[in-house]
Amino acid sequence: MSSTEGKSWIRDRVTALGADSPVTVLDIGPGVGTYAKLLAGPAVSYITGVEIWQPYVDTYRLHDYYDEIVIGDARKVDLPSADVVIIGDVAEHMTEADALALWEKCSAAARRAVYLSIPIVHYPQHEIEGNPHEIHVDEDWNHERVLSTFAGLGEWETGSEVGVYERIIH
Repeated sequence: MSSTEGKSWIRDRVTALGADSPVTVLDIGPGVGTYAKLLAGPAVSYITGVEIWQPYVDTYRLHDYYDEIVIGDARKVDLPSADVVIIGDVAEHMTEADALALWEKCSAAARRAVYLSIPIVHYPQHEIEGNPHEIHVDEDWNHERVLSTFAGLGEWETGSEVGVYERIIH
């Protein structure tokens, strides 16, 4: 389970985007279903999760929270388009090059906004519940590196461990 830092900021931003007309959401790496639970309500009309580790789908009952679950690696599967794409605590699980490629792929799938949540301090992590995808491949992100690496960032919020970042799609 990821840190709670930044989750309410992303919830508030997505809720504002869906205030006039509900939005669709694509959640990359739903894990335990944090964003589906946070975003449940009138601002979101449909939410899809892309989960790389099939056992999480059953263990965390993701079908109870998501309208659709795609099993696979977001770097390799075709992503459905959505108003909003959330890359929540996923980028640190891959190389910088893969994280950037995923950022651009998610930006192409998004009609309105992309949100990135990422540790901004040294944050090592090993396998969890037998899931090798939980390992932090790049465990040394910081706020300045995020700002200089990911294109199109606008607003952000940083906590003591996690930064959350927004890219508005025009």
